[in-house]
Amino acid sequence: AVLTVKRRDGNRYEGVPVVVTDPAKLEVTGGNLHCATPNLARCLKEYAGGGFDRKVAVVCKPCDARAIIELAKRKQVNLENLLLIGLNCTGTMLPNVAKRMYIEEFGIDPADVKMERIFPPGNKFFAVLNDGREIERDLTELEAKGFGRRENCRRCEINIPRMADIACGKWGTHGRPVSFVEICSDKGAAFWDEAVNAGVVNTEEPGSDIIQEREKFDQAAIQMAREWQDKLFGTYRQMDRAARVAFWFDQFNQCIKCYGCRDACPICYCRECRLDAGRGTVPEGEVPPGALFGLTRAMHVADSCVNCGQCQDVCPANIPLSSLIGMIQQEIQAIFNYEPGVNPAQRPPLAVIEPGEVDIHSISLAFN
Repeated sequence: AVLTVKRRDGNRYEGVPVVVTDPAKLEVTGGNLHCATPNLARCLKEYAGGGFDRKVAVVCKPCDARAIIELAKRKQVNLENLLLIGLNCTGTMLPNVAKRMYIEEFGIDPADVKMERIFPPGNKFFAVLNDGREIERDLTELEAKGFGRRENCRRCEINIPRMADIACGKWGTHGRPVSFVEICSDKGAAFWDEAVNAGVVNTEEPGSDIIQEREKFDQAAIQMAREWQDKLFGTYRQMDRAARVAFWFDQFNQCIKCYGCRDACPICYCRECRLDAGRGTVPEGEVPPGALFGLTRAMHVADSCVNCGQCQDVCPANIPLSSLIGMIQQEIQAIFNYEPGVNPAQRPPLAVIEPGEVDIHSISLAFN
């Protein structure tokens, strides 16, 4: 089977996950869907068998691929039966935000938009219309107004999904109707060789200019992400300790305990959640549930969060959950040298005991 995304009734602002078993039905899933944010990793685990009962090819963005790898480390999906087909990504947009942007900033009907293009070296955003015209805007200016990409996408540094088996994209193609495909694993190489030998794809070696252009695009996108990190995280980090505590407690006081953040998170997998009412952490019937609810969830996923932004997308109180966890994770990465979902062979920080830790006599270790 193939787990991928298609437009609902042809509407490019409504992308829904689909499991396809008939090759003839795959073609309708092609095309540009910047304005869809499907939770593919959670769909794979919850509804598509996780690769335990059959082989599944998953067409995924970098954050989807990373979430799947983190789930595999926790035995929630079977990576052996999965083929990850990664797509280059410099960000997605929330459908309603995109529609409002086209109306208010571009002065066009959202239905007239055929696709979008993001050009990192020039920091430009292009809307390609159905009649072939392109309309250009400065991406930073758009996003400073609250339009453009989702917040988590703006600060994401991983644009080419090299943790997948193959990584596909348009960078380096000079506008030609082809895709640049990078082979990232032995499984990806075997898959690609079979496709070539079967005659279903034609290939050519990329020249050095194409490879350099692709790298130029990637480095420009990474620089954009770091600038947004400075803006988004800088506001919080400039606060003194008391102001920061007051800010986050005020945010958590808006929580209505809908559990949307937990239920949308692709990494949360516990069958019995410690945050369920009546389990000793969150009192039954209490709204808001107190800061312990949000802080506990943040710490539970901080070592495995892949910056997909699903928690923040679904929060009806607009709490900047993804930003909080993202800041915590930067600290964790510096301590443990661990970036979630990037290296399938690297175990999570809390699953590994380093030799130096065993020699700390003030800590008792129990081994099962």
